[in-house]
Amino acid sequence: MNVQKPNLYLAGPLFSDAERSFNSYLKQTLNLYFSVYLPQEDGALMPDLLKVGHSFDHAKKIVFKNDLNAVRQCDVLFIVLDGRSIDEGAAFELGVAYSLGKPCIGFQTDFRRLSSFGNNPMIDGALDTTFTALHEVTSWAKEYNFLQRQPQRGHSS
Repeated sequence: MNVQKPNLYLAGPLFSDAERSFNSYLKQTLNLYFSVYLPQEDGALMPDLLKVGHSFDHAKKIVFKNDLNAVRQCDVLFIVLDGRSIDEGAAFELGVAYSLGKPCIGFQTDFRRLSSFGNNPMIDGALDTTFTALHEVTSWAKEYNFLQRQPQRGHSS
């Protein structure tokens, strides 16, 4: 029996080489348990679209539509919260996924915002849980994937 993996949208900053490398590493790790959509690899990036001749306005529309469609199609959203502040696009994607009733998982290894106050309440309120270490993420992914593959029990009529 070949069971399809759940779809995961990996949201996070993707503007520096370090951010993109970290995102790719996370995708590789999560791909064991999910079909991962990573915008920098599976969508379109503004610089790439501009290089091939798209106007700025058209490129923005392509990125917005691609990523919004991927958020709508995902089963779970995974957001990287690292950085001085949370990436604006990732925060928007989190809000969309939350409003669609999708599970939303945070990952924050950057200690700058791990204070007693935490993140903005609008971010923390949308998250089902936040992990701070990769081993926690892989344990969660294994359990989530296992639970998704279990037969659904319901009442038969």
